[in-house]
Amino acid sequence: MIGHAIPVHRALGPGLFESAYSQCLEHEFDTHGMRFRRQVPLSLTYGVLRLDCAYRADLIVEDELLVELRSIERLAPIHHTQMFTYLRLSGVRQALLINFNVRKLTDGVKSFLNQS
Repeated sequence: MIGHAIPVHRALGPGLFESAYSQCLEHEFDTHGMRFRRQVPLSLTYGVLRLDCAYRADLIVEDELLVELRSIERLAPIHHTQMFTYLRLSGVRQALLINFNVRKLTDGVKSFLNQS
């Protein structure tokens, strides 16, 4: 999956909005015949209360990988916590957090595994 994000970063560089990177990455997925869903609602249950759209995952690719995109100065611990929450709520096994606002994209990629 990171192999599809690298050409997007090479072509666009850092400094754009997340939405631009998302649309270009989605185009890469389409070009390579990959199935994905965008802005996937993640529900939250508390007792008998169900919040149908408590959060939204940027992308879920092939129903196996949750992808969150950022274009920020640097990732913070809250972003890591958010990824574990998204994994738990989505039931997906693995996630990538990609920060496009870096000189070398591999420096902005963090991988997470659902440990529940």
